[in-house]
Amino acid sequence: MILHRETVVDTQISGPLALPVVPRSAWSWEPARSCVTNDRGSRAATAPGVHLDVSSRRQTGRVSTLRIAVTQPDASPDPHRNGEVTRRLMRTAAAQGARLVLFPEGHLSGYAKEQVHDFADTDWPTVRAETQAVADLAAELGVWVVLGSAHPLTPPHRPHNSVYVISDTGQVVDRYDKRFCSATETLHFYTPGTEPTVFEVDGYRFGIAVCVEINFLEVFSEYAALGVDCLLLPTYPVDAIFRTKAQALAAINNYWVAVCSVAQTHHLVPSELFGPDGTSLAAASAGEEIVLADLDRTDPEFHIALDLARPWRSSALDGSFYRGHHVRDPRSSDRTAL
Repeated sequence: MILHRETVVDTQISGPLALPVVPRSAWSWEPARSCVTNDRGSRAATAPGVHLDVSSRRQTGRVSTLRIAVTQPDASPDPHRNGEVTRRLMRTAAAQGARLVLFPEGHLSGYAKEQVHDFADTDWPTVRAETQAVADLAAELGVWVVLGSAHPLTPPHRPHNSVYVISDTGQVVDRYDKRFCSATETLHFYTPGTEPTVFEVDGYRFGIAVCVEINFLEVFSEYAALGVDCLLLPTYPVDAIFRTKAQALAAINNYWVAVCSVAQTHHLVPSELFGPDGTSLAAASAGEEIVLADLDRTDPEFHIALDLARPWRSSALDGSFYRGHHVRDPRSSDRTAL
């Protein structure tokens, strides 16, 4: 399935970064267009700096795979430069058949503490212009873009630490605002958000969490309950244990997890895609890179994770699996009995 906009377009983002937004009430659904597929084990030609995991199988009658690109750009405080880098990586990813391109936390505007020391100095008109140029290119290339950037609010409120969801028609169809900002982020840089974000591309459901939110298991359980197939995790990591946590959360929740990092911290956490069983499917090395991988719910390697473990864990958690199996027995209720 592909998300398309209706003829009615609303502008829901106010202030200096007011891009056109399609209201959720105006979303419509129609059959998905085809996407790139390859037989397991085959290799596709890739551009330099592109890592590809080809893990899909052809399936007649319906689209079974979706190729995503997880970038690993250099972080910069310059929104103009960041916009140029974003569009260059988008073109490379689209040429390799990607339907969705993911960028790191704070990528377009620059991330607080590391590149931005005071958002009062941010050139918001340039941030808006570069974001609009990214949206225009998304429409030209026919790809979805998930773009980390600060989102300005009405002064004197601090911006959100946001991730824009830009559709393949060039519209901002949603935005995720980081909810569990760190103490430093909340006290000095950002306004925390309040809601999860779920969107759909070609029949695959995506959720978004950002960086330090990896420490809040409830965020990832919530997205599992919302039925996401893949959790997008843009980040600016500060410790190597982050990767272990991401891998564990993929295996625990039985969905793909796409970690999107920056080149400066690849030695701690590279950009990487984990499968729903926790296996690493593709990972970036040093420098600016793009990781390409195909999501495939029909892959037999993920049969246990997707078809058995995930539905069982869900039914176990809500108690429905155990209904009819509990008993009234004095030897059960007496916790001191031998």
